Amino acid sequence: MSEYAPDSHNIMLHPVYEKLKTDVDKLRAELFMFVFERDDLLYQECKNIEIAYMLSIGALEYKAYEIECAILRLKRKGELIQAKKNRQEKIVLSQIEAILDAEFAEYQEKLNEQIKKMNAALEFSQGRLMTAEESREFKKLYRSIVKALHPDLHPDLSDAKIQLFFNAVKAYEHGDLNGLRAIAAMMSESALPANESDELEFLINEKERLKKLLQTIKDQIEEIKSKYPYTMKSLVQSPEKTKARKIELEKYIKQLNETLAVYTAKIEEMLR
Repeated sequence: MSEYAPDSHNIMLHPVYEKLKTDVDKLRAELFMFVFERDDLLYQECKNIEIAYMLSIGALEYKAYEIECAILRLKRKGELIQAKKNRQEKIVLSQIEAILDAEFAEYQEKLNEQIKKMNAALEFSQGRLMTAEESREFKKLYRSIVKALHPDLHPDLSDAKIQLFFNAVKAYEHGDLNGLRAIAAMMSESALPANESDELEFLINEKERLKKLLQTIKDQIEEIKSKYPYTMKSLVQSPEKTKARKIELEKYIKQLNETLAVYTAKIEEMLR
């Protein structure tokens, strides 16, 4: 065969390779968009929704839950006191309170967690808000970092670059514009892993990997949108719904306080 004769194997391979390469590039671009959407939901939108919710509704919900816990505790306290009376045993309130502390530890933990969320919301609300221009730069920087350093897009990244990416995620979560600027400045195109491969087998495996990963990210986005705090989005964005929820909670708190007064009086009567 002449050295200039075409290699039929290469002629057959070329269109397959080009098609695979195009498919992989498209999947990477799609994955990049969905990864950014997921991260934006997790670290920005959901966080902002929760903060708005905590500041508008959270205090009332905390108060309602606190009174609910107090009522349950008083009810249980009455049961313990009555059990002592039935057995004609001496009522030692410190012992009863110790039992109640142990039984209601989980309730107290939930209350403490709500306080932490409220404090975080208050601290965030007192921070300096980004200007519109800074916000655009913030998102643009994070997009460029995701595109260059996300481990899902670049599975062969070094440990140092993976750590750099996680630092970028932390900066994005906390609204650290200067942090993102610093990380973006450290990136260089030549230092990034190549997106192309001369191996057909690599492209076949990469296509399957990206397809599975893309579906995983889509599922994660759907899950985020199906749960709190994202489900509160329509409420915090509607002054009418927020007002109605506040009125509802205020009425409920009033009813709870009335019930609490009844149980408090009952316990006092039992101890006479």
